[in-house]
Amino acid sequence: MPELPEIVDRHILDHHVVLALKAIMDASGCQLHEAIDTFGLRYEELRRDRPDDFQVSREEYGRGVYT
Repeated sequence: MPELPEIVDRHILDHHVVLALKAIMDASGCQLHEAIDTFGLRYEELRRDRPDDFQVSREEYGRGVYT
């Protein structure tokens, strides 16, 4: 996974999926499908390492987000 700026983690933790994807694409120069994969990996790392920092539960997180 490429080195990501801290703002990506903040967007993921705050449930700002679109902003997180945009920040990943801007930082790495990748396309959307790669950003989605990177997002998924980083999301799982954050859920494992910082579960109390999330604003919503795992069940609520994906509601309303369609890729």
